[in-house]
Amino acid sequence: MTKLTPSPQALAENADLFAYERFGYAQGKQVIAGVDEVGRGPLAGPVVVAAVILPRDVAIPGLNDSKKLSEKKREQLYEEIHKQALAISISEKTAQEVDASNIYKITQIAMYEAIANLAQTPDYVLIDAMPLPALAIDHSSIIKGDATSQSIAAASIIAKVTRDRMMVAMSKKYPEYGFEKHKGYGTKQHLAALDSHGACLLHRQSFAPVAKVSARSERQLSLFETND
Repeated sequence: MTKLTPSPQALAENADLFAYERFGYAQGKQVIAGVDEVGRGPLAGPVVVAAVILPRDVAIPGLNDSKKLSEKKREQLYEEIHKQALAISISEKTAQEVDASNIYKITQIAMYEAIANLAQTPDYVLIDAMPLPALAIDHSSIIKGDATSQSIAAASIIAKVTRDRMMVAMSKKYPEYGFEKHKGYGTKQHLAALDSHGACLLHRQSFAPVAKVSARSERQLSLFETND
């Protein structure tokens, strides 16, 4: 299958959240999916990918890159997307799966899975930035796609709200880390908690700040066992 690339002129003439979708429909495509991920950067928690198929003529007011929206607005749009979407699929990869591979590769795998698990099979896929060379469907990988495509923006919101809810739930099991506030990102509060309490099962051992703390804990344990 081919990677479809609309011309810069075509996009400039249609500079809104529907430009890439219009391009796909103009190529004869019938079912367009948007795909985005959330959680590549955090020190803890899963990476979450969402794939969303919206009806051809639907317009959801307020859709944008999830990072540019308030939590309240994301929650409202999450519910509206679920009402409007023809299909939604989510793939999650744990910290252990990230460590066993790498964040880039595991995100690609999650994207392939989310697309494959959609209740409808798309004939055109819009992906936020990440190349998917093995995808056997016509597709476009779009830089900052979550701010330029309605389908990708919808996927961004579904992924973001899903992951945030997971981290809030996990904060009850691991209250010492404050996951409900920073969602696993490397904030000053999180780094201080990591330094004080060490890593938990949600932490990505392959990420440098976590590996540093874990290595220090191992050295301390080794010294204790030697002195014992």
